[in-house]
Amino acid sequence: MTRKPGGPLRRGWTTGACATAAVSAALTQLWGGAFPTAVSITLPGGETPEFSLHHQDFGDGWAEAGILKDAGDDPDVTHGCLVIARVREAPGGVTFRAGDGVGTVTKPGLPIPPREAAINPKPREFMTAIVAELAAEFGREPNIEITISIPNGAEIAQKTWNPRLGIEGGLSILGTTGIVRPFSCAAWIASIHRGIDVARADGLTHVAGCTGSTSEAAVQALFSLPDHAMLDMGDFAGGLLKYLMKHPIPRITIGGGIGKITKLAQGARDLHSGRSQVDFKQLSDWAVAAGLPNVANANTALEALERAGNGLAEVVADKAMQNINIFLQDTDIKSDVVIVSRQGEVIAQATP
Repeated sequence: MTRKPGGPLRRGWTTGACATAAVSAALTQLWGGAFPTAVSITLPGGETPEFSLHHQDFGDGWAEAGILKDAGDDPDVTHGCLVIARVREAPGGVTFRAGDGVGTVTKPGLPIPPREAAINPKPREFMTAIVAELAAEFGREPNIEITISIPNGAEIAQKTWNPRLGIEGGLSILGTTGIVRPFSCAAWIASIHRGIDVARADGLTHVAGCTGSTSEAAVQALFSLPDHAMLDMGDFAGGLLKYLMKHPIPRITIGGGIGKITKLAQGARDLHSGRSQVDFKQLSDWAVAAGLPNVANANTALEALERAGNGLAEVVADKAMQNINIFLQDTDIKSDVVIVSRQGEVIAQATP
């Protein structure tokens, strides 16, 4: 289908839903002797999407089917991927294997333990339920080994958080409802949560959340932090800090450019340009109180910085750290703030 981000936004289907549909089609061939022309599954919310088969193959004791993932109008890197499920009878109930392009967990702290295929619990439940349903229909025992593959998944995974989370070799099979909601913040925030979980499980005492790749590179170099200490915060400072309150790590560094850190200093928790704005009067009041030029008529925080110099960045960093500390006041977490220029240089740092 054609994606239409300019019109009403379409929902899509998760990799977990696609894998479940593929398992259903492959089992129908394995136990029933023929692939269906299309396959429908029932999601937890009662929706019954129908999927066309884009791959089918079978041999002695096995069958496999493939579904193209349609993420609707969500900017999902897995949109258009072919999700393939191969099934074969094997003792021991329903078991899961990572095929080509599906990752393997290597670090603790994720919902799936190390050395297991990166197929999350809910998709495992979906697929196990399909096996039980079709086993009853065809009079078979529900003893099936399921191998999920995604051609080119290893390459696509480099655009995701998987390498940082310790998921090696490919993508994860995800989804709790089976539905991808367009431009949802939930997936990004869930990845921040998983990053914190992995850092805690590995015993890290210092993590960092940054607004973009430039500030992330500068902060990582400044503190010599490992990759899995770097949380992909983006605009979701509030989502990161709220999860840290309940799952604390001793030290958090927040890094970013002058614009987003100014918004954080002024109390914003979502730093997206469409959901929070810089208060230039307040920013100017801070500048004047510090003996810096009046910047009330600046059009951007960057313009204010150019007028007032890096002293303004130091003021903003201190204000942002104070605001974070108020947010985290019921914890023992220590925070600091780093402001980075567009050229990747650290121009201000606030420390406890």
